[in-house]
Amino acid sequence: MLININPVLSPELLFHLRSMGHGEKLILADANFPANTSNDKVIRLDGVGIKEAASAILSVFPLDSFVVSQGGSPALRMEVDDKPDQLTDTHKEFIEVVENVSGKNWKVGSITRQDFYKEAKKKHIV
Repeated sequence: MLININPVLSPELLFHLRSMGHGEKLILADANFPANTSNDKVIRLDGVGIKEAASAILSVFPLDSFVVSQGGSPALRMEVDDKPDQLTDTHKEFIEVVENVSGKNWKVGSITRQDFYKEAKKKHIV
């Protein structure tokens, strides 16, 4: 039996998080994202928002410092088309969760929508 595990973290999600190594990616997307046509590794979190999902995941899953050492960011948000610096409410919630759970030293980077879709088609967990 486990204790202090957020109920958002299903056995399937915990299995995949535990199986991930350096450089592997987990993509959090909303219900409007065509996840099932993009990738066959989809774990649904119906009724769970980005804030709750990111909080639960980051409570057991450390961000990858290796990515930072390579000049990147281990946490990215999808940019708004033609407005890469605009932060939506969801972006702000995600950034807040990363800072609160993982620490203020972690910076959330950004990725274009087209690059986000390309990443989702790779064999990552969506």
